[in-house]
Amino acid sequence: MKAGASLASCTASARALNPQDAGGGLPCRTGHCTTPGARTEVLKHCTTMETVTGIGGVFFRARNPESLSRWYAEHLGVRQPPQTYDDDPWRQEAGPTVFAPMGADSPHFGRDGQQWSLNFRVADLDAMVAQLRAADIEVTLHEEEYPNGRFAELADPEGNPIQLWQPTGREAG
Repeated sequence: MKAGASLASCTASARALNPQDAGGGLPCRTGHCTTPGARTEVLKHCTTMETVTGIGGVFFRARNPESLSRWYAEHLGVRQPPQTYDDDPWRQEAGPTVFAPMGADSPHFGRDGQQWSLNFRVADLDAMVAQLRAADIEVTLHEEEYPNGRFAELADPEGNPIQLWQPTGREAG
């Protein structure tokens, strides 16, 4: 531990770097705990942990994968999977991503047995909703604006739930 650093300062520094961490569960990347002789409880908190850098792909079963892939490209702008390793995949813009296991009885997924849903960020929810409706795709726009943004719901041709999200507030930045 650096001279003058304490468990409290190490934990506070870790929280500043990792605001999602309310209880010291994420690794400290401050360097406070790299000096030999640091206290055991500080070392427990401040061990370095390798983390993932993002989502590299979403893979799911489809009755007609080619048709569904075209639908996502045509209506949402998600490029079809590359045909070769020389072709570029779809690249998303950097932004907030929520990774949230939910209860087995969550109404979020719509139909019983649905195991996943997609949430796509959009820059202009009203324009996206209008575009989808012009293509005769049913979209439900949430009337309420939430602290983190606005939402709309739809389903792809195979009934998989899709949520569109226009981030606002600190999520938009």
